[in-house]
Amino acid sequence: MRAIWKGAVSFGLVSIAVKLYSATEEKDIRFHQVHRTDGGRIKYQRTCSVDGEVVSYDDIAKGYDIGGGEMVILTDEDFAELPLTTSRAIDVLQFVPADQIDPLLFAKAYYLEPEGQAAKPYVLLRDALTESDRVAVVKIAIRQREQLATLRVHDDVLVLNTMLWPDEVRTPEFGFLDDDIETRPAELAMAGSLIDSMAGSFQPDEFTDNYRAALQEVIDAKVEGREVVAPEENEEAPAAAVDLMAALKASVERAKQARGETAPPKATKAAPPKATPAKKTAAKKTAAKKTTTAAKAKATKTTPAEKAVRKSA
Repeated sequence: MRAIWKGAVSFGLVSIAVKLYSATEEKDIRFHQVHRTDGGRIKYQRTCSVDGEVVSYDDIAKGYDIGGGEMVILTDEDFAELPLTTSRAIDVLQFVPADQIDPLLFAKAYYLEPEGQAAKPYVLLRDALTESDRVAVVKIAIRQREQLATLRVHDDVLVLNTMLWPDEVRTPEFGFLDDDIETRPAELAMAGSLIDSMAGSFQPDEFTDNYRAALQEVIDAKVEGREVVAPEENEEAPAAAVDLMAALKASVERAKQARGETAPPKATKAAPPKATPAKKTAAKKTAAKKTTTAAKAKATKTTPAEKAVRKSA
């Protein structure tokens, strides 16, 4: 790694010489803009919007738009006179509990390495932060900009996390925040069950950038002149559910199945035994016999009127 900044941590009257290294790196696959027909790189010229002339770097200054088409031009001399007292120092302002700092404020992370004979005070500050379970709030100037930051310990190394200033964090202004929306206890309990069923211990190595891997496979295939194999399609996202409780229950079952946990089978009512063909035939014959007997009985039955006629005869 190459150091991007050198300075010292001011810890009371103690000064710790350090080097600053980027703790992270982007793994995005980068492309160049090229001419489609011959692959030539596309170049851009810096031209003036007023006279159309090409401008060299030496003639470029920084301008601040004050509106109405007017521009204030600042030179390197103007920036040199700014009061950046922390240009080569990391000033410790206070020590605070880590949980008091909203992660939304964090921007970029840097490793600090002790320089020269600064290893002893470096380790002292590291161990003191660990024992107190606190982080140091500091100020640092990087690339002509003063930034708020924290010092904390990670893998026995001091890490500097640059932070946004409070006025750089936007306030959420959404209509639903003014609505009176209540969640039912049953819904909240089911949502808690879903969280429990999906709970785990965070292991960063378990997660991968599938898109970047697929894109790299396409590039490798192009280089090697082989056929590009299309990646497997991901499962489509389910449509929005109308019944929130039903969606939560289904989500819990799905999470359990993903973990290999199977729900106990539901008890079902035993169905009546099906009649065999022989029994069906016998039942039909019995029914037909009963029908014939009833018909005969009806036919031989004598009404009172018929009996009176027979007696008179």
